[in-house]
Amino acid sequence: MPLVVTRLIGGLGNQMFQYATGRALALRRGADLKLDITRYGTSPIHAKRRYELDSFSIHGSVASGREIARFGRTRRWWRFGKAEDSWPIYREPHFQFDPAVPDLPAPVYLDGYWQSERYFSDIAGMLRQEFAAKEPWERENEAVAAAIDSANAVSLHVRRGDYVSDPLTNRYHGICSPDYYQDAVYHITGRVGAPHIFVFSDDQEWTRANLCFAVPTTFVGVNSPDCGYRDMLLMARCRHHIIANSSFSWWGAWLNPTHDKIVVAPKQWFGASSNDTCDLIPPSWVRL
Repeated sequence: MPLVVTRLIGGLGNQMFQYATGRALALRRGADLKLDITRYGTSPIHAKRRYELDSFSIHGSVASGREIARFGRTRRWWRFGKAEDSWPIYREPHFQFDPAVPDLPAPVYLDGYWQSERYFSDIAGMLRQEFAAKEPWERENEAVAAAIDSANAVSLHVRRGDYVSDPLTNRYHGICSPDYYQDAVYHITGRVGAPHIFVFSDDQEWTRANLCFAVPTTFVGVNSPDCGYRDMLLMARCRHHIIANSSFSWWGAWLNPTHDKIVVAPKQWFGASSNDTCDLIPPSWVRL
């Protein structure tokens, strides 16, 4: 059977983009999907990251060293092509949607971030089922889920962590200001009756000190960093969403299948980067 291998790098949100693009291509080609997770635990750049997709009900197994070697992965990088007897590697040429990807032949090794739903929108329903937790809710998460279900819930995600602590990351990504969140809440409250804000963050001490809204607000702090996917699934359970400039945020909103949801995203996704984000934010989402 043909083979599609997708290289996983970054945190959970990035891994989901890479999986989703590989999954869609593998289905089109009737191919097996394999995941190259060799960067985790071996690269200093990714020392603080780990493979996290095993928390979900995904359909893809970890690639073996032999399978990865078939692509000449250990010798050099290629844009598209192969050397000697190796299979082809396709490397993401730019940040925006690449129309060549959906038609790539298999076998192929995908190396990129692939941050656009245009790569996998045709299997959206399937992905929302696969990005479901394998394990049942814990009691604390059940209580938060019940509170979300009983309210006109709006998730609000604040990404800080290395966006603040690492100077290079801070310069590249930047962070969303309290003014952005105030404007986003104002936008939501003008269109949604009796909203209840559920704040998710890796720094709830900062959110409590810096964010105050004139609507009911719950600061969610039941999950440790190792269980971040639980926060993402709670976010997806909300009715509307205010996201940060974060792929984790993006998926928390995208996994909500409701067609009339309101999603507010920051207009400036990157700080110092000039990446073209025209294909990153779905057209129905609002950018402030």
